[in-house]
This record gives sequence, structure tokens and C-alpha cells, in this order.
Amino acid sequence: MKTYGIGNVPFQPTIQNRPLNNKATPQSFLQHLEVAAKQLRVSKHATERLQDRQIHISDQEWSHVSNKVQEASLKGVKHPLVLMEQAALIISAKNNTVITAMDRTEAKEQIFTNIDGTIVL
Repeated sequence: MKTYGIGNVPFQPTIQNRPLNNKATPQSFLQHLEVAAKQLRVSKHATERLQDRQIHISDQEWSHVSNKVQEASLKGVKHPLVLMEQAALIISAKNNTVITAMDRTEAKEQIFTNIDGTIVL
């Protein structure tokens, strides 16, 4: 049995460290999968844009955006433009990923292409 430790203090994994009931129920796995599938991911590019432009979106706002993107996706929208008070986001509904972000003042002067729906919040 391998020992792992920090400094000179050894640690030996034992059966006692494992949960007694490690059977996952199919229902809980499906629920976890559904929740994970609904959460928006932010691409590296969009993350950089949000940081560079100092755009702050609260968890509650992200949740609202995510719900609206899911709703739009059910209606066949694949690439929505999401207009928020402080930002404009281009999202891939198929991948649940924010592709890019800009602040609203910057968005006023842009022409948006390759979108097939708009969500105004």
C-alpha cells in the first residue's frame, strides 16, 4: 500500500476513508447532468473581454441569462445576441458558451453578424 504524506507525516488511505454507500442513483446522476448542461460556460476570449472591459455580471444575472438562452434554444435560436444593461454577449446556445462580450456603449457602434436571435434583458 502506498503512503502519501505532507512533510514527514504519512497518510495511508484506508477503507474507512471511503463512504459506506457509494452507489450513485441514476436519478441523481441525470439531475446533475441536466444542471451542468444548463450552466453557461465563458470562453477564454469572452473572459478576457469581460476583464479588459471591466464588465461585472452577478451570479443572479448569469442565471437569468442562462435561463433565457435555454428558452431561446428551445425555439431554435443557435447564436443569440444577449443585450443586458451593462453588456452585450454573443452566445452559442448549442454549446452553452459565451463567445464574446462587450460593454453596451461599445455595442452601439457594432454590426452583429452570424446571430439568429436577440434576447433583451
